[in-house]
Amino acid sequence: MTIRGRFIALEGGEGSGKSTQTRLLAHALAERGIDVDTTREPGGTPGAEAVRALLLEPPGAGWGPEAEALLFAAARADHVAQRIRPALAAGRWVICDRFVDSSRAYQGGAGGVGDDAVRALHAIGSGGLRPDLTILITVDPAEAAARIQRRDEGAADAIGGRDAAYHAAVAFAFARMAVDDPRGFAVIDGNGPAEDVLARVLAEVDRRLCH
Repeated sequence: MTIRGRFIALEGGEGSGKSTQTRLLAHALAERGIDVDTTREPGGTPGAEAVRALLLEPPGAGWGPEAEALLFAAARADHVAQRIRPALAAGRWVICDRFVDSSRAYQGGAGGVGDDAVRALHAIGSGGLRPDLTILITVDPAEAAARIQRRDEGAADAIGGRDAAYHAAVAFAFARMAVDDPRGFAVIDGNGPAEDVLARVLAEVDRRLCH
């Protein structure tokens, strides 16, 4: 009988380094002989990638928070059904750069849609699927801003380019989630060299999932 794989989501605000850590973690686990599927949200399937383009390069004045929440939920429903659940059922580990907690923080918290509404959409679209472990990477705001500037060179996407107050609300929402669910979240200090951050991430993965 095939043993179900593990599902890890990496979360954090803009410039936290979560995309880098997603890549490094997947490589480290693969070196241990673990079959890893690395993916991202929004995206991960052709349909979800099409929605990603709509979200990050919206037409006209862009989407309101309610429309954003619905689009993210639709993309996630396809991603979960077509990629994440099949990979887990086949025994692979899924490492996802963002998952539903980003919607809870961005649209639910900073956007004002509300946590209950985002979770209800997730229950409808994706059966309420939760990661086995959510790794929340936090960094000093000044360091995050410097990383964003180097990464985007002043050309941020529609969500990343929002003002400081919006992103502070995102950070607050993430922090509150981690406090409310200490068993589901591992909060990782994302300051310093990427290799040092990876060591902290791997320590939590080993402690919580590799036993």
